[in-house]
Amino acid sequence: MLKRSLGLLSLLLLSGLLYIPQFLLATEAESQKRKQPEVKNITLINSTTQLNSNTQPTRLRLSLSRRRVTLFQKGLPVKSYPVAIGRKDWETPTGNFRVGQMLKQPTWIHPFTGETVPGGTPENPLGTRWIGFWTDGKNSIGFHGTPNPESVGKAVSHGCVRMYNEDVKDLFRQVKLGTLVTVEQ
Repeated sequence: MLKRSLGLLSLLLLSGLLYIPQFLLATEAESQKRKQPEVKNITLINSTTQLNSNTQPTRLRLSLSRRRVTLFQKGLPVKSYPVAIGRKDWETPTGNFRVGQMLKQPTWIHPFTGETVPGGTPENPLGTRWIGFWTDGKNSIGFHGTPNPESVGKAVSHGCVRMYNEDVKDLFRQVKLGTLVTVEQ
């Protein structure tokens, strides 16, 4: 379902020419101080793209109600991983998207202070991998690892999809830029 055509931005994101370095995740205390940003259900799919799941060589289906992401190859489910999803008022967006960014050891930039937490450090809330699939040009949402494995299986994030670090590493090896991501209730 295409809510908005991004034109040039979509083209740049899908081709990997545009790099959005900030991943905006707030701490619990700070998130309570501000309202949820308006989520524009932006998809990174051109309006002429046909989304036939049987023709996609590799695709992902995220079930928010089951809190699992399933990897499909050639139309068949290959592996399923438990995930944490967005909490109330910070829900993970639903729709059809494409992987637009993949990073190893991503640096996290605090959305309010600009403080950075280098990739590869235990304090980094993004864990060891980032697979971005949604952006409004300022905020980004994607699959990532976590230093808090106890959060997996719960609705606790600010929209992102948290995974065990070993699971997101495995998934990272099997997807590429442009991989279809379907997020459903």
